[in-house]
Amino acid sequence: MTRRGVVLAAVLLVTGGLAGCGNDSPAAITSPPTCPVGDDGAGNGVILMAQSVPTAAWVPCVQSSLPLGWGFSHLDARDGEARFWLDSDRDGVHAVEVRLEGSCDTEGTTEIASDRDDMRRYERVRQVSPTYSGERHYVFPGGCLTVAFRLDGDSPGEALALASQAVDAVSRAELRTQVHVDSGGRVDLDPGRGDG
Repeated sequence: MTRRGVVLAAVLLVTGGLAGCGNDSPAAITSPPTCPVGDDGAGNGVILMAQSVPTAAWVPCVQSSLPLGWGFSHLDARDGEARFWLDSDRDGVHAVEVRLEGSCDTEGTTEIASDRDDMRRYERVRQVSPTYSGERHYVFPGGCLTVAFRLDGDSPGEALALASQAVDAVSRAELRTQVHVDSGGRVDLDPGRGDG
Protein backbone atom coordinates (compact mmCIF):
# COMPACT_ATOMS: atom_id res chain seq x y z
CA MET A 1 0.00 0.00 0.00
CA THR A 2 1.30 3.45 -0.84
CA ARG A 3 1.91 6.08 1.78
CA ARG A 4 -1.06 8.04 0.44
CA GLY A 5 -3.24 4.91 0.83
CA VAL A 6 -2.08 4.44 4.44
CA VAL A 7 -2.86 8.09 5.27
CA LEU A 8 -6.30 7.84 3.62
CA ALA A 9 -7.07 4.63 5.52
CA ALA A 10 -6.01 6.27 8.79
CA VAL A 11 -8.18 9.34 8.11
CA LEU A 12 -11.19 7.16 7.27
CA LEU A 13 -10.64 5.07 10.40
CA VAL A 14 -10.42 8.14 12.65
CA THR A 15 -13.37 9.98 11.08
CA GLY A 16 -15.47 6.83 11.11
CA GLY A 17 -14.65 6.31 14.78
CA LEU A 18 -15.69 9.86 15.59
CA ALA A 19 -18.92 9.79 13.59
CA GLY A 20 -21.02 9.15 16.69
CA CYS A 21 -19.31 11.75 18.87
CA GLY A 22 -21.10 14.91 17.70
CA ASN A 23 -23.67 16.81 19.75
CA ASP A 24 -26.50 15.78 17.45
CA SER A 25 -25.90 12.04 17.55
CA PRO A 26 -28.33 10.07 19.73
CA ALA A 27 -27.49 8.13 22.84
CA ALA A 28 -29.87 5.17 23.11
CA ILE A 29 -30.46 3.65 26.53
CA THR A 30 -32.40 0.46 27.13
CA SER A 31 -32.68 0.80 30.93
CA PRO A 32 -35.83 2.64 32.07
CA PRO A 33 -35.44 6.25 33.25
CA THR A 34 -36.84 5.44 36.68
CA CYS A 35 -38.24 7.97 39.09
CA PRO A 36 -36.63 8.36 42.51
CA VAL A 37 -38.07 6.02 45.15
CA GLY A 38 -37.16 6.35 48.83
CA ASP A 39 -33.38 6.52 49.15
CA ASP A 40 -32.87 5.43 45.54
CA GLY A 41 -32.29 8.36 43.23
CA ALA A 42 -33.53 8.77 39.70
CA GLY A 43 -32.14 6.45 37.03
CA ASN A 44 -29.21 7.44 34.83
CA GLY A 45 -31.57 7.97 31.89
CA VAL A 46 -33.31 10.76 33.80
CA ILE A 47 -29.97 12.49 34.39
CA LEU A 48 -29.14 12.15 30.68
CA MET A 49 -32.50 13.70 29.73
CA ALA A 50 -31.87 16.60 32.13
CA GLN A 51 -28.51 17.21 30.47
CA SER A 52 -30.12 17.04 27.01
CA VAL A 53 -32.53 19.87 27.85
CA PRO A 54 -30.60 22.01 30.36
CA THR A 55 -33.37 24.64 30.61
CA ALA A 56 -36.07 22.20 31.78
CA ALA A 57 -37.29 22.70 35.35
CA TRP A 58 -38.87 19.20 35.24
CA VAL A 59 -37.67 15.93 33.71
CA PRO A 60 -39.89 12.93 32.89
CA CYS A 61 -39.36 9.53 34.45
CA VAL A 62 -41.24 6.23 34.75
CA GLN A 63 -42.39 4.49 37.88
CA SER A 64 -40.23 1.49 38.75
CA SER A 65 -43.23 -0.81 38.38
CA LEU A 66 -45.09 -0.38 35.08
CA PRO A 67 -48.73 -1.48 34.77
CA LEU A 68 -49.37 -5.06 33.67
CA GLY A 69 -48.94 -5.36 29.90
CA TRP A 70 -46.71 -2.29 29.59
CA GLY A 71 -42.95 -2.27 29.05
CA PHE A 72 -40.16 0.21 28.51
CA SER A 73 -38.75 0.19 24.97
CA HIS A 74 -35.77 2.57 24.93
CA LEU A 75 -34.63 6.13 25.48
CA ASP A 76 -33.08 8.38 22.84
CA ALA A 77 -31.30 11.54 23.99
CA ARG A 78 -29.58 14.23 21.97
CA ASP A 79 -28.72 17.89 22.36
CA GLY A 80 -32.00 19.79 22.87
CA GLU A 81 -34.42 16.87 23.21
CA ALA A 82 -34.89 13.46 24.76
CA ARG A 83 -37.63 10.86 24.38
CA PHE A 84 -38.55 7.40 25.48
CA TRP A 85 -41.21 4.91 24.45
CA LEU A 86 -43.55 2.55 26.25
CA ASP A 87 -44.82 -0.58 24.52
CA SER A 88 -48.15 -2.25 25.27
CA ASP A 89 -49.17 -5.85 24.70
CA ARG A 90 -52.65 -4.59 23.72
CA ASP A 91 -51.93 -1.25 22.08
CA GLY A 92 -48.73 -1.97 20.21
CA VAL A 93 -45.06 -1.11 20.01
CA HIS A 94 -44.29 2.52 20.88
CA ALA A 95 -47.90 3.03 21.96
CA VAL A 96 -46.74 5.98 24.08
CA GLU A 97 -43.86 8.34 23.39
CA VAL A 98 -42.69 10.69 26.15
CA ARG A 99 -40.67 13.70 24.93
CA LEU A 100 -38.76 16.40 26.76
CA GLU A 101 -38.00 19.57 24.78
CA GLY A 102 -37.20 23.18 25.54
CA SER A 103 -40.63 24.19 24.17
CA CYS A 104 -43.54 22.71 22.23
CA ASP A 105 -46.25 23.86 19.86
CA THR A 106 -49.58 24.03 21.68
CA GLU A 107 -51.49 25.73 18.86
CA GLY A 108 -54.74 23.89 18.20
CA THR A 109 -54.73 22.24 21.62
CA THR A 110 -57.18 22.67 24.47
CA GLU A 111 -55.93 23.76 27.87
CA ILE A 112 -57.43 21.71 30.67
CA ALA A 113 -56.89 21.57 34.42
CA SER A 114 -53.47 20.12 35.07
CA ASP A 115 -52.92 17.00 37.13
CA ARG A 116 -49.31 18.08 37.82
CA ASP A 117 -48.17 20.91 40.08
CA ASP A 118 -46.33 23.80 38.42
CA MET A 119 -47.28 22.65 34.91
CA ARG A 120 -49.94 23.78 32.44
CA ARG A 121 -51.67 20.98 30.54
CA TYR A 122 -52.79 21.04 26.90
CA GLU A 123 -54.41 18.22 24.94
CA ARG A 124 -55.02 17.42 21.30
CA VAL A 125 -56.86 14.33 20.08
CA ARG A 126 -56.01 13.72 16.44
CA GLN A 127 -58.02 10.56 15.81
CA VAL A 128 -60.55 8.52 17.78
CA SER A 129 -61.13 5.46 15.62
CA PRO A 130 -59.82 2.94 14.70
CA THR A 131 -56.67 4.20 16.45
CA TYR A 132 -56.92 6.64 19.35
CA SER A 133 -54.07 9.13 18.88
CA GLY A 134 -53.03 12.54 20.10
CA GLU A 135 -50.78 14.44 22.47
CA ARG A 136 -50.82 15.70 26.00
CA HIS A 137 -48.40 18.59 26.64
CA TYR A 138 -47.22 19.71 30.06
CA VAL A 139 -45.61 23.16 29.81
CA PHE A 140 -43.37 24.52 32.57
CA PRO A 141 -40.46 26.96 32.93
CA GLY A 142 -37.75 26.06 30.42
CA GLY A 143 -39.43 23.04 28.91
CA CYS A 144 -42.27 20.90 27.73
CA LEU A 145 -43.08 17.28 28.52
CA THR A 146 -45.19 15.69 25.79
CA VAL A 147 -47.00 12.37 26.08
CA ALA A 148 -47.87 11.32 22.51
CA PHE A 149 -50.17 8.32 22.25
CA ARG A 150 -51.21 5.97 19.48
CA LEU A 151 -53.41 3.29 20.99
CA ASP A 152 -54.79 0.41 18.92
CA GLY A 153 -56.47 -1.68 21.64
CA ASP A 154 -60.12 -2.07 22.58
CA SER A 155 -59.97 0.25 25.63
CA PRO A 156 -57.79 3.22 24.66
CA GLY A 157 -59.06 5.47 27.45
CA GLU A 158 -58.07 2.91 30.06
CA ALA A 159 -54.71 2.36 28.34
CA LEU A 160 -53.97 6.09 28.33
CA ALA A 161 -54.90 6.36 32.01
CA LEU A 162 -52.56 3.47 32.89
CA ALA A 163 -49.69 4.87 30.84
CA SER A 164 -50.23 8.33 32.36
CA GLN A 165 -49.98 6.88 35.86
CA ALA A 166 -46.67 5.24 34.93
CA VAL A 167 -45.11 8.53 33.74
CA ASP A 168 -44.08 11.11 36.31
CA ALA A 169 -41.63 14.00 36.52
CA VAL A 170 -38.80 14.91 38.87
CA SER A 171 -37.62 18.46 39.50
CA ARG A 172 -34.28 19.59 38.15
CA ALA A 173 -33.44 20.84 41.65
CA GLU A 174 -33.84 17.31 43.03
CA LEU A 175 -31.66 15.88 40.24
CA ARG A 176 -29.03 18.56 40.81
CA THR A 177 -28.85 17.59 44.49
CA GLN A 178 -28.70 13.88 43.63
CA VAL A 179 -25.77 14.33 41.23
CA HIS A 180 -23.92 16.55 43.72
CA VAL A 181 -24.38 14.10 46.62
CA ASP A 182 -23.71 10.93 44.59
CA SER A 183 -20.46 12.39 43.24
CA GLY A 184 -19.26 13.64 46.61
CA GLY A 185 -19.52 17.21 45.33
CA ARG A 186 -17.17 16.55 42.38
CA VAL A 187 -19.80 16.75 39.62
CA ASP A 188 -22.59 19.23 38.86
CA LEU A 189 -25.68 18.41 36.81
CA ASP A 190 -25.31 21.76 35.06
CA PRO A 191 -21.57 22.51 34.90
CA GLY A 192 -20.73 26.15 34.38
CA ARG A 193 -24.02 27.40 35.78
CA GLY A 194 -22.73 27.80 39.32
CA ASP A 195 -25.60 25.93 40.93
CA GLY A 196 -23.85 22.72 41.98
